[in-house]
Amino acid sequence: MSAEGAGPGPGPGPGPVPRSEPGSEAGPLCPEHGQALSWFCDSEGRPVCAACAELGGRCRGHRIRRAEERAEELRNKIVDQCERLQLQSAGITKYVAEVLPGKNQRAVTMASAARELVIQRLSLVRSLCESEEQRLLEQVHGEEERAHQSILTQRVHWAEALQKLDTIRSSLVGMLTHLDDLQLIQKEQEIFERTEEAEGILDPQESEKLNFNEKCTRSPLLTQLWATAVLGSLSGTEDIRIDERTVSPFLQLSDDRRTLTFSAKKSKACVDGPERFDHWPNALAATSFQAGLHAWTVNVQNSCAYKVGVASGQLPRKGSGSDCRLGHNAFSWVFSRYDQQFRFLHNGQHEALGLLRCPARLGVLLDLQARELLFYDPASGTVLYTHHAPFPGPLFPVFAVADQTISIVH
Repeated sequence: MSAEGAGPGPGPGPGPVPRSEPGSEAGPLCPEHGQALSWFCDSEGRPVCAACAELGGRCRGHRIRRAEERAEELRNKIVDQCERLQLQSAGITKYVAEVLPGKNQRAVTMASAARELVIQRLSLVRSLCESEEQRLLEQVHGEEERAHQSILTQRVHWAEALQKLDTIRSSLVGMLTHLDDLQLIQKEQEIFERTEEAEGILDPQESEKLNFNEKCTRSPLLTQLWATAVLGSLSGTEDIRIDERTVSPFLQLSDDRRTLTFSAKKSKACVDGPERFDHWPNALAATSFQAGLHAWTVNVQNSCAYKVGVASGQLPRKGSGSDCRLGHNAFSWVFSRYDQQFRFLHNGQHEALGLLRCPARLGVLLDLQARELLFYDPASGTVLYTHHAPFPGPLFPVFAVADQTISIVH
């Protein structure tokens, strides 16, 4: 077969190519041979004519294919990119329409709750902390404004991103629609740049900057004054008594049901029942709390081994496993003393507390609205530990003693 009878093959080197007569096809011509640029050299990344592609041409040994094949490949890339841009735009639109409004509403709601909490507590000690009230309210307002501004900034950012994506997509669609094969090939660098620019626009990510920070209302001064005021006003009104049905056989309960005394010998007179702890020296109060603010004080000066706190009614009662041991499961939150070691215990996590003195009395504050459990030394006015977390209700005051005696103060 003569060199004028076949086109280049699909392999790495060209086959015989037909010669095109100069000026026989419309469009740009090869500057060297004056023929139509109907072929594409993958090695050089540019369109060439038939003369360049034949065995004696400049592209000998290169991979040659028809220009329309390269153009079709670019069209497919544009279609794929347009689909990705459309999906990305849909994701951003959904984020702006659904997530950001919810974030804004939650920030407003939480800011309102924080204000109420600050005002409620400061009303008990207003004569001592009017300036602190103002400072905290401004802090809440500042945090609300910060969260709101962050959300507004996100809106502006994603609006600009959507506009940029739309511009890129429109440009690519315009190329796809209006350019012929050679024009499309000549725009390859621009297509690459447009695609790279679109890939630089990241999808929305969850950010704590969009959430209201509840910690802005936590003030050591406020907590200490609030605890002093609450225990001073409520400790005598909470009539907490121990449920005798729950008392461990290693404990003795006083007639007024406020004092627990440890006994190394298991009581034989204790009748077993489903509510009773049968191994660990534990006991639950008869009263449970599901909402509101509650406080009580326990006299612990005679004991070197005790636990005081709250527990869910789901706390198991039977056996020697950790699921019944206060502070070693998900159902109990307790302040613990063993000899000179003080800890806060919950769900098997032990947090050591470096106390300078052993409290004679231990105040317990449970604020279910604020999701806060606080332990307090009334004698020194010191907050010993504060735990913030959602609590499952109802919660019972809970006690354990393995040395001497502890008593609920009335």
